[in-house]
Amino acid sequence: MNNMKTICLYFEIHQNNHLKRYRFFEIGKDHYYFDDYENERGITETAERSYLPALRTFLEMAKTYGKTFKVAFSISGCALELLEQYSPEVIELLQELNETGCVEFLAEPYSHGLSSLANEDVFRDEVGRQAKKMKELFGKKPTVLRNSSLIYSDDIGGLVASMGYKGMIAEGAKHILGWKSPHFVYHCAHDQRLKLLLRDYKLSDDISLRFNDSSWSEYPLFADTYMDWIAQLPEEEQVINIFMELCALGVYQPLSSNILEFIKALPAVAKDRGIVFATPSEVIAKSKSVAPMEVPYPMSWNDEERDTSCWLGNVMQREAFQKLYSVAERVLICKDRRITQDWDRIQASNNFRFMTTKPASVGLYRGIYDSPYDAFTNYMNILGDFINRVNALYPLDIENEELNALLTTIRNQADEINVKDAEIARLQARLQKLQPEEKKEEKAAEKPAKKAAAKKEPAKKEAPAKKASGKKAKDKEEK
Repeated sequence: MNNMKTICLYFEIHQNNHLKRYRFFEIGKDHYYFDDYENERGITETAERSYLPALRTFLEMAKTYGKTFKVAFSISGCALELLEQYSPEVIELLQELNETGCVEFLAEPYSHGLSSLANEDVFRDEVGRQAKKMKELFGKKPTVLRNSSLIYSDDIGGLVASMGYKGMIAEGAKHILGWKSPHFVYHCAHDQRLKLLLRDYKLSDDISLRFNDSSWSEYPLFADTYMDWIAQLPEEEQVINIFMELCALGVYQPLSSNILEFIKALPAVAKDRGIVFATPSEVIAKSKSVAPMEVPYPMSWNDEERDTSCWLGNVMQREAFQKLYSVAERVLICKDRRITQDWDRIQASNNFRFMTTKPASVGLYRGIYDSPYDAFTNYMNILGDFINRVNALYPLDIENEELNALLTTIRNQADEINVKDAEIARLQARLQKLQPEEKKEEKAAEKPAKKAAAKKEPAKKEAPAKKASGKKAKDKEEK
């Protein structure tokens, strides 16, 4: 990328829908599973402490530095629903930021769940719905995807490439990279059309986890120091991907730590060192892939292991996971809005995270639960009621052939819509090309007409002069 070091800055926005206490005897009687008070408190508190001040800072940076500053966001569908209901001003700020042209919005699963590990059709459906929501709110369909918690494998990459995405964001996990650096663009081992941007977890965690830690050897961290680290990287390492949750600014690192002043100083300090900012799609468009990235087993950005063990590491989690996706095919053909909304909310990965029995490297929040077993029991009670509702609409004895026929119809409809969207985009692009050509033709046609008109005009003016001279001659004769 013009031999300049490029920072790709990206933030995740996701909030879990908190489940309420749901006991075994409530199955079949109560079909509402969520703690509305906790949902409202959680999202409004996060918005006040983090999202609003952080987004105002980005807006100020976009106005100060223009398009030399770039940032990307990925927002789960469930978080958007909570923001629309309780903190619409966050969405308004995001739209205002979008108008500056300094922002890119990415695609991701609507639920921020684990469907990419369970069911291809559910994953396609979720990403499609979230991308549609992005287009509605921000006017542009995403071309780069990030999976929940950066979950990635060769198989997932192949699937994402088949969905038409140009790039995907993943973790620069040490066990995958080995001696290689995350500061290059790679591509999917199963489909070279999909480029991969790998997170530099050290530089990202320096901001999101360590910034306010007074026992850290680099404390206090200044923008100059941070940019020097980037500037001193080997010359050929040109793409530095700094990815984190947006709530790192204000929640994990309190505003009193001057975290926003640090962020605000980055563009000017970067410019002094010849370092530029770019969005993920800009990096992907301008950079060539150096090699395939082989990831046979799913990795993520969670915990030291950078794998999926925090969600699926024990028997309870795997049992809940299998039971949840056992009704996936039925939910996909369901038209009941309450069922599909509940499906999105109970899929969220946080619900499985609460059940982990792993020793936590970073303080683990369990919400209302006393233990992983408590979280499992509550979730399975809710899941029991949810599955009963799905089975009431689509009984278990429904013929597989009938179910498959319905699913095939849904897939065909989705394919038809994609084909039509592609055709509309192609025709619009063609129309835009034709319009300037038509204007050129009009201008070209106007030139000879103007010349002809210019030639005729003097001839018209001469006529009265001739008449006048004729009249003078007549007068002389009469005299």
